Amino acid sequence: MKLDLNKKPLVIGMIHLPVTLSYDGWSGLNAFVNKAIRDLHSLENGGVDAALIENDGDQPCQVKGTADVVASMTVVAHELAKIAKIPLGIEVLLNDPKASLSIAKTCGLSFIRTDYFVDKMTREGYGEFDVDPLGLLTFQHKIGAEDIKILADVQVKYATMIDKTKTIVESAQEAMRFGADGIIITGTKTGEKPVTIDIKAAKDAVDSRIPVLVGSGLSVKNTQELVKYADGFIVGSAIKTGDFVDVLKVKSLIAEINDCRYIDHIKKT
Repeated sequence: MKLDLNKKPLVIGMIHLPVTLSYDGWSGLNAFVNKAIRDLHSLENGGVDAALIENDGDQPCQVKGTADVVASMTVVAHELAKIAKIPLGIEVLLNDPKASLSIAKTCGLSFIRTDYFVDKMTREGYGEFDVDPLGLLTFQHKIGAEDIKILADVQVKYATMIDKTKTIVESAQEAMRFGADGIIITGTKTGEKPVTIDIKAAKDAVDSRIPVLVGSGLSVKNTQELVKYADGFIVGSAIKTGDFVDVLKVKSLIAEINDCRYIDHIKKT
């Protein structure tokens, strides 16, 4: 099932996995899979367009996916792909897009997200992240995964740019040149929305066929503001109750997005 990047607004819901094998708190593979299945059903019933699997429960996240992390995430992706009614994607945190592509190719997923694609950045406790967009594209070709879409963050949350003179426009254009299929704009941390000027600047900077997505901070309260500028949204914390996706919150957010888009359309016509 392919991700339709022409769908506007595109809404991708997060499936945050619980802690993986390397960490204290591992509750077993069945619990791992069952939690993901429950979240997938809530996202589907709530009306999102796609779902993104992420090992957000690993704290601190490993920069590269160790064998046990990749193995457990592959099992989850495989089980979800067998039952999913919407396109699925994956991101191995913090910075392992090759692992993400490998899992996506193996399990028949549609897309990956990568936080670090073209921007050289640092983060406290992790140092500088490897950035190699050409190497990622070469690997994508090597494993025959050209049909898997790459959604790339630019100047992503929590991290600090090494080149502080580099603008959002420059980052978005560089990501486009290296083949990103979608551009993601975030705030500075989870739950914080990006400033609208950054969304608009990125949209103006890239080809109109490349969607610009809000990657953090969307909520019912700010939907009316963000929907005017963004082509889509990736949403996680705003649609959860405790550790699980809440189908009622998903439905409420989707309804608000649709209402705002309709009102904006009426105003323009």
